[in-house]
Amino acid sequence: MSRPPLIFPEWPAPAGVKAVSSLRTGGVSAAPWQSLNLGAHVTDVPEHVAENRRRFAAAAVLPSAPAWLSQVHGTRVIDAAVGADPPPEADGAFTTRAGIVCAVLTADCLPVLLCDTQMSCVAAVHAGWRGLAAGVLEAAVGELEAVAKPQNLMAWLGPAIGPEAFEVGGEVREQFVAEDERASAAFQRHGERWLADLPALARARLAGCGVHAVYGGDHCTFSDSARFFSYRRDGQTGRMATAIWLDP
Repeated sequence: MSRPPLIFPEWPAPAGVKAVSSLRTGGVSAAPWQSLNLGAHVTDVPEHVAENRRRFAAAAVLPSAPAWLSQVHGTRVIDAAVGADPPPEADGAFTTRAGIVCAVLTADCLPVLLCDTQMSCVAAVHAGWRGLAAGVLEAAVGELEAVAKPQNLMAWLGPAIGPEAFEVGGEVREQFVAEDERASAAFQRHGERWLADLPALARARLAGCGVHAVYGGDHCTFSDSARFFSYRRDGQTGRMATAIWLDP
């Protein structure tokens, strides 16, 4: 059995920071979750999800099971080392301990990974438009400030719906522009609606926190059905995982 293919971030993170993002291929789930669905909340067969998670862990050489979250499009960011069963409601996880895997699940929303140049901390954040507007990235950077200055942090933006596919209503645009007029540059008129650039919005939010070293943001989940799940494209679908940890 071949291992499922993975995406490894291209960013100048320290060698001891490990990070990975899954694709939809290489698993055992049947349609519509075909095939490496890692989400346990999408009514897929639980045994299939368990096998897919086992395959993902083996392919990524994870040092421990990911600290899965119950994501709610909010701003809560938790310490992944605490652990909980069932998974706690949160949209981000951080750790300062080696061997603890922070992970988020997505299928169009933007996964954001954070680490610092001194290898003291890492974090994974689920950043859809609601979370971005509410301040989930600011919350994550705030949690890391106890051990790392924002200017020493770097971020990687994983696979998400791209700016040519993410159509939103004017109320979404207004939420961002009301807080920062410069956010208008991340929206393009599309008939009576708007096309939103999630990576651009994330970069602006991170810059506002003092994080300017930002990489990635070039994989569109909506336009690449062969490699990525997309909720906006397919409705009922699986989830990819984006994970980060400090090497034990």
